[in-house]
Amino acid sequence: MAKAKAKTAKARSAAKSAARKTSTRKTSSRRKVAARATSARRKSSAKSSVKSAAKSARKVARKVAKPKAARAAAKPKRPPQKVAISHYNNADFESGLRTYAQYRDLGIVEASNGMARAHVLRFVEPCDPDVVSKLHFHDTEFQMVYVLKGWVKTELEGEGEVTMRQGSAWTQPPKIKHKINDYSEDAELLEIVLPADFETVELAG
Repeated sequence: MAKAKAKTAKARSAAKSAARKTSTRKTSSRRKVAARATSARRKSSAKSSVKSAAKSARKVARKVAKPKAARAAAKPKRPPQKVAISHYNNADFESGLRTYAQYRDLGIVEASNGMARAHVLRFVEPCDPDVVSKLHFHDTEFQMVYVLKGWVKTELEGEGEVTMRQGSAWTQPPKIKHKINDYSEDAELLEIVLPADFETVELAG
């Protein structure tokens, strides 16, 4: 009888142990399945994020590219520029914008297809303030002046009167009001202006 009870207890213990092992295996299996599912979801989410980011980047690129392409299409192409060579010749000085000055064109207008103008200006009459010193502005994109010889007194809006001597240079921003107050008899200036054709507006006072 005692032996039978012992066998029964052993059997029960073995059954419980087997049940625990089975339960452990099932739990481990469920955890592995859950882990695989979580990993798959993460990978899917990462792929989705990458695709979404790539899609957004393509949209931005298209938006940026369209205005650039539109600007490129709208901007007219200038003809190729040519080489301009100009050697000094006194006969090249001609009357121009001012009656008291003569101008020597340096051939930049034709060479640049109207993009820019460059000329040497020299004064041919003594300075008469009633004729010379008139406030005005030029409707340009860019203008610079360099003193080749002598000196000139120019008055610039916001700067006042400045004496420019041989070797001096200055820029005149678009539509800045200015006038010449005086100059030496031998004064010569180099002027570079963009565009080649521009409007000059005389002002009262």
